Amino acid sequence: MLNVQPRLESSKLMMWLSPFIAVTLTLAVSSVLFVWLDVSPLKAFQVFVMMPFSDSYNLGELLVKSAPLMLCAVGLALCYRANIWNIGAEGQLLIGAVAASAVAVNADDTSGIGMLLATLIAGMAAGAGWAAIPTWLNRRFHTNIILTTIMLNYIGLYVLLWAVHGPLRDPQGFGFPESQMFADAALLHPLFDSGRASSSIIVAVVIAMVSGVVLFKTLPGFQLRVLGSERAAAKYAGFSEHRLVWGVMLFAGALAGFAGAAEVAGPIGQLVPSVSPGYGYAAIIVAYLGRLNPISVIVASLFMGALYMGSDLAQIELGLPTAVTGLFQGTLLFFLLACDFLIHYRFVPKSALRAPAQTTLVDEKGAA
Repeated sequence: MLNVQPRLESSKLMMWLSPFIAVTLTLAVSSVLFVWLDVSPLKAFQVFVMMPFSDSYNLGELLVKSAPLMLCAVGLALCYRANIWNIGAEGQLLIGAVAASAVAVNADDTSGIGMLLATLIAGMAAGAGWAAIPTWLNRRFHTNIILTTIMLNYIGLYVLLWAVHGPLRDPQGFGFPESQMFADAALLHPLFDSGRASSSIIVAVVIAMVSGVVLFKTLPGFQLRVLGSERAAAKYAGFSEHRLVWGVMLFAGALAGFAGAAEVAGPIGQLVPSVSPGYGYAAIIVAYLGRLNPISVIVASLFMGALYMGSDLAQIELGLPTAVTGLFQGTLLFFLLACDFLIHYRFVPKSALRAPAQTTLVDEKGAA
C-alpha cells in the first residue's frame, strides 16, 4: 500500500516543465483517439496545430478566440494565486454580454466613441457585480466560493436565454432568439481588412502584462501571493484579507464582463445564445497552463485558441465532432493537475513510513 506524503521542497524546474509534459501526454492520448476514429494522427495534428496559423484569416480567427480566453484567464490566475477558487468566469462573461447588449440596443443613435465606451463599461460593471454576489456570500456567511460561482454560471446562462427570448429579442428578427445588430458606433471594428479580430486582443495583452508586473513587482501583488501561500502569515503581517479578496474577485469579474462585452460588440455584433462556447471554463485550464502567471497566460491563451480553431477546422477537414475539443480540454486539465499533484506530493510505501519508528524502538531497547 502507498501513502501520500508532502515533498519537503517542490521542484521549480518541474513547475515550468509540467505544462509541456501535460501537452505531450495529451497529444499521446489524442493519437489513440484518432486511430480509434480511423483518422490519421499526423493529419489530425496538422489540422489542429498547423492550420490555425496557415493564413491571415485563420490567424485572425485565432486571435478572436484567444482574446476572451486571455481576459478571463488573467483574472482567474490572480484569484488562484490568492487561493480564491473562482469558477464563475463563464457566468460573469455572459452577464457582461447581456448588460453590454442592453446598453447597445437601447441607446440613442450617437456618433463618436461614447456609445462604445458605455457598452464596454456596462459589461465590466455587470461582470464585477456578478462576481460580487459569491464574494459577499463568502465574506458574510462563509459560503464556498466554488459552489456559489458554479451555480451562478447556470443562472447567468438562463438570464442570457431570457434576454434573447424576451426584452432584447429583435422585433424584426422573425422570432429568432437574438438581439438586433448593434449600431456602428457601438462596435469594435476589425483590426485587419480580412477577419474579425478586434482591438480586444490588444487590450487583453496589455492587461495581462500589467497584471504580471503588479503581481510580481508591487506590494499589492506581494500581499496577494502571501495570502495564497500562507493565510496566517498574511494576517500576522497585517494584510487585509477582506480587501484583497474583494479586490481580486471584482477585478476578475470585470475582466470576464469585458470579455463578454467585447464579444458582442466585436466579432458577433449582436447578442446570441451562443455568445460563449465555454470560454470561462476553458480559461481555468489556460490559467493553470500559464502557471498562474498573467504574462505566461498570453501564450497559453493562444494555444487554447488554436485548439478551438483546430476543432472548427477538424469538423470541415476530417468530419470530427465538436466534442473533440472538450475531450482535449478535459485530458489536458487532468494531466496538468496530475503533474501539479506529483510536484507537491509523493507516494511512499507504508513500510517505509513504519521503518523509522521500528528502528527508534530497537535503539531505545539497546540503550536500556
